[in-house]
Amino acid sequence: MTPTVKILASRPCVAACLHRARALPAVDRASLSPSLGPTGCRGGRRCAAQAAGPQTALAPSREEVITADPANNVTDNIFSKIGVNLHQQRGHPLCTIKEAIYDYMDKEFPGVFSKHDNLYPVVPTVANFDDVLVPLDHVSRSPNDTYYVNKATVLRCHTSAHQAELLRKGEGNFLATGDVYRRDTIDATHYPVFHQMEAVRVMKEDYWRATGLEPVVACERELKATLEGVARHLFGDVECRWVDAYFPFTEPSFELEIYFNGDWLEVLGCGVMQQSILDDNYAAGTKGWAFGIGLERWAMVLFDIPDIRLFWTDDERMTKQFPPGDLSARFKPFSKYPPCFKDMAFWVSPEFSENNLCELVRSVAGDLAEEVKLIDEFTNPKTNRTSRCYRISYRSMERSLTDEEINEVQFRVRDAVAEKLKVELR
Repeated sequence: MTPTVKILASRPCVAACLHRARALPAVDRASLSPSLGPTGCRGGRRCAAQAAGPQTALAPSREEVITADPANNVTDNIFSKIGVNLHQQRGHPLCTIKEAIYDYMDKEFPGVFSKHDNLYPVVPTVANFDDVLVPLDHVSRSPNDTYYVNKATVLRCHTSAHQAELLRKGEGNFLATGDVYRRDTIDATHYPVFHQMEAVRVMKEDYWRATGLEPVVACERELKATLEGVARHLFGDVECRWVDAYFPFTEPSFELEIYFNGDWLEVLGCGVMQQSILDDNYAAGTKGWAFGIGLERWAMVLFDIPDIRLFWTDDERMTKQFPPGDLSARFKPFSKYPPCFKDMAFWVSPEFSENNLCELVRSVAGDLAEEVKLIDEFTNPKTNRTSRCYRISYRSMERSLTDEEINEVQFRVRDAVAEKLKVELR
């Protein structure tokens, strides 16, 4: 059987980070500010509030995101991405994917779905986790995985963070698109900021009774038909298959795979909404389905884009390759600049984690950091200390890097790792 290829550019909203486990306490909802509604805009080179007009939420100021709170772990590198809103930039591959999904949903469900792509990215911790039933011991609550503004607020990890709030506002059918933030590894398919689309469809009792089916069956049937249609609208007449999955906020839950360019690709997570989410936030007795799409995931596959950093470049050799609305465009390589490799070995400390290391590398090197890869590890049997050696690949997509430039960057990386992570360099 042909293996499934996991495209990890951006995990779907409905499948937010379900791997390891560490607990943080829940927060009282009464102490939180609303997650919708913008504050002041920081402006800047590509501020979407200026570029995209009045439909764009204003970005928070630096002082609102990078604070002296002990829980705060947002960096200037991450702050610089807030308000860029690639999904709103006409002609950008992510915007093209978003609009293509809009087109399909409007055709299949005329006048049904409201659309939100300007929701404020700083959300209550409760909205990000508790409202969508993420367990208290779930890894995604850890500051190793999530950007905390303070204990009570985070940069949203997924657009599902707006699900309960929109339901409480009476929105029963909506598409919510936005930038999301997760601390992650450094390679061609992972980036700490990416973009997702969340869909929720609520069926009232008279609707699903008219189908003659049990409500869960009716939801599942419509959900699968809708998503197979979306996939074929974007990728052509592809073969689809469904895999049972687990997500805390849907039951049953599924992953959709498509057969594209000779491989089975996992493209999204979805399911029938947990009844408690609808009962607590919308109306008892209603049923519904939800799905989450990672826009980078789909765009990298559809447009043959090999490196997730390319979505953030202003280089016209990239941006001019993708006319607005053109789903047939394919990426043509324009950079042949070589990588520069630097190794760094150290004895690990309690403060060390691979995500912490990658965050520091990004904070110093920005998008020059192409990959951080563990190449050696051993434990001294006498001292029981563990040594790790990481190879950092630096490469610009736009120009050649000099040894002098990268040596200076590497010195700053080493100093930051030693100071912040308390490791002993070797």
